[in-house]
Amino acid sequence: MFEAWAPLLRANAIEPTLRDVPYGQHPRQVLDVFAPEGARDLPILVFVHGGAFVRGDKDQTPWVHANVPAEFSRHGFLAFNVEYRLAPQASWPAGAQDVRDALLWISRHAQQWGGDPKRIFLMGHSAACAHCASAVWDDRVRPPEGLPVAGLVLLSPRVVADTRVDNPNAHGVRAYYGDDQALYAGREPIGLVRPDAPPTLIALAQYENPLLDFYALDLAHRLAMVADRHKGPMPRVIQLMDHNHVSVVAQFNTPCNGLGEQIRDWFERVLRGDFGVRNQASALNA
Repeated sequence: MFEAWAPLLRANAIEPTLRDVPYGQHPRQVLDVFAPEGARDLPILVFVHGGAFVRGDKDQTPWVHANVPAEFSRHGFLAFNVEYRLAPQASWPAGAQDVRDALLWISRHAQQWGGDPKRIFLMGHSAACAHCASAVWDDRVRPPEGLPVAGLVLLSPRVVADTRVDNPNAHGVRAYYGDDQALYAGREPIGLVRPDAPPTLIALAQYENPLLDFYALDLAHRLAMVADRHKGPMPRVIQLMDHNHVSVVAQFNTPCNGLGEQIRDWFERVLRGDFGVRNQASALNA
């Protein structure tokens, strides 16, 4: 799949402004910066790659996953490509802690590249969605005051600690969450949804890895139930037809990308308050 997209990705590639900037002490606690020239008070996109908890890299290929921050940099965002520690060397909740620390670092330093730390959007793919969601939702990870995240995007999210035999990445789940499956329910992000969470967009492919689409829709339902009960932000759900778990992220920064524009439109709506409260639409129609 990466090879199929490579010609388009190569033709549209953008070099990062800075590579491997440390946000922590570990060699994998680094990030790349994509800053448009003359940037000033720009919204911020923070991207975290997937990899079944045990593999993956912000430089998976010469163009993936740099294509994601590159796309948003082209459209007026200060963008970051975040690396993090992997299991089994770094087990739960290390990945979420790294996302948290990267976000806090970015909020302190973004202004030097023209970013607005009050308009940070966090995006994860696959297993990184577990890290991103846990960083934002889990009191054991997030700071008491929460994280400076205006909106959360989960692409093909793995939010259930699933070790079923039909999960090809069950070994990664065990490596990250541990061998005691009795602990999974208290650690997996699908059970950590909270009423004060930022607005969430969930995007899934038509041809997902086993059960990821089911779990994504279950998460959307739980978010909607919490939103309805507490008059919070309703989730946005997008299904990408004719895409699979890899192409859904490989398409960014190519002319064939049908998702980036929808995400940026959602960002604009979040910033102007369209996803602020559950009863807003009914109030407007009253």
